[in-house]
Amino acid sequence: MMTLAAHGPDTFVAAGPRYPWGGLYGGQIIAQALRAASFTVEPTYRLHSLHAYFIRLGDAAEPIRLEVDRIRNGRSFLTRRVVARQSVGAILNMSTSFHIPETGAEVQTETMPAVPPPEALPSDSWTPVIERRFLAADIGPGRVGAWMRLAEDIGDDPVLNACAVAYLSDDLLTDAVVARHPDRAPRRRPGADVLECEPRPRHVVPSHHARLRMAPARLHLPRPFQQPRAGHRLDLR
Repeated sequence: MMTLAAHGPDTFVAAGPRYPWGGLYGGQIIAQALRAASFTVEPTYRLHSLHAYFIRLGDAAEPIRLEVDRIRNGRSFLTRRVVARQSVGAILNMSTSFHIPETGAEVQTETMPAVPPPEALPSDSWTPVIERRFLAADIGPGRVGAWMRLAEDIGDDPVLNACAVAYLSDDLLTDAVVARHPDRAPRRRPGADVLECEPRPRHVVPSHHARLRMAPARLHLPRPFQQPRAGHRLDLR
């Protein structure tokens, strides 16, 4: 997946596998866009941040064209923009920055919750690329926890490891959204000091009707506006 073919100045071509729900996995496109951006950056710079927007549903049957724009080269920071395109047009827009490592104060405000180790939890993954083990209970309102890692060793290349984190980062987003759905809101038993929640569903792609109930404000329908019918794709990401 991270082997990209050069196709002109700062332009690369990638491909992806076919996923059970159709289309492409967003984490894959982000990881490939980050990989493309890294080819325009000196190795002394390391990934600092990225912001990505999914624009259209990708098609696994088509190659992905990754166009890198060198927004700015500074002394300590570099900025890149990557647009992923297919025949329908742009499917992803990403802005990312790279930074020369510098010494600084280390401040840690988040703490690791007390959770079972991964060895004590059953494996539950939709792809052989990822090892995933869900925690037994929600770790907070609107949060879903899981131990995750790539199934294969990718070595110590900092770029590939950053791409791996980017790939994993898109996996639990829908689970966290579902955790805040009113049908799964915590309920307090009369006289009890603990909250009860519905069991967390496994990572599945909701049906069209379920998506309409979950996120009506972010529904993108074909233009001109019309009710969804067979053959229409609904992109809720």
